Amino acid sequence: MPNYEYRCLNCRRRFEVYMSYSEYGTQSLQCPHCHSDQVQRRINRVRFARSEESRLDSLADPTNLAGLEDDPKALARMMRQMSGEMGEDLGPEFDEVMDRLEAGQSPDEIEEAIPDMGEGGGMGTDDFDDF
Repeated sequence: MPNYEYRCLNCRRRFEVYMSYSEYGTQSLQCPHCHSDQVQRRINRVRFARSEESRLDSLADPTNLAGLEDDPKALARMMRQMSGEMGEDLGPEFDEVMDRLEAGQSPDEIEEAIPDMGEGGGMGTDDFDDF
């Protein structure tokens, strides 16, 4: 059964209702918090299913890569987006490097601060040289 999101117009609280397609529109609803019948359906975000190839192609768009070498925060944003699209946990080292980039440190500064970061097969700041 699908869930439907609603907002109470009386107390302004949000809630979900699970009902079948045949029940939708025929069943009277009340807010579970204040029991008001003045509720409004919230429309969820629309999601598009895309292939992995399509997602990776959009990340490799040259317009997304322009200026990354001069902007550590933009580099971190792009790297986190790539990580999310890949669906892999890259470990605490990745998170530490991204946190440092988001704080404004350059890849060179990170490499100086953590020189052995890439040892043992993990991700090192040398991986930024491709950008």
